[in-house]
Amino acid sequence: MAVNYSCVVLFRNSTESSAEIIIDPQEPALIAKSNIILDVKPWDDETDMAEVEKMVRSIEADGLLWGASKLVPLAYGIKKLQISCVVEDDKIGTDFLEESITAFEDHIQSVDIAAFNKV
Repeated sequence: MAVNYSCVVLFRNSTESSAEIIIDPQEPALIAKSNIILDVKPWDDETDMAEVEKMVRSIEADGLLWGASKLVPLAYGIKKLQISCVVEDDKIGTDFLEESITAFEDHIQSVDIAAFNKV
């Protein structure tokens, strides 16, 4: 982990040309992160859910890390993809995730947020 340093230059008085340099280590800034579990629902029971998972995981962005996934029975033989991700709050929002996933409209009907927890 890199440590940020600030440099302060202090002059002893206005007539001296020498300067005293003080290096001040600062606390590294904490990055706010959230763990999100998404329910990705297909159009029907004939949708290839392995392909849906590949499509979802193909979404890449700075501050987005995909985690574990599983198929959960929904109704009438349809299974939904339940997938988790960790996002940096300042970089990735839920709107971005929902819009990016539902852009695969031939395979995905809707996306719901099943859980949202601050890390």
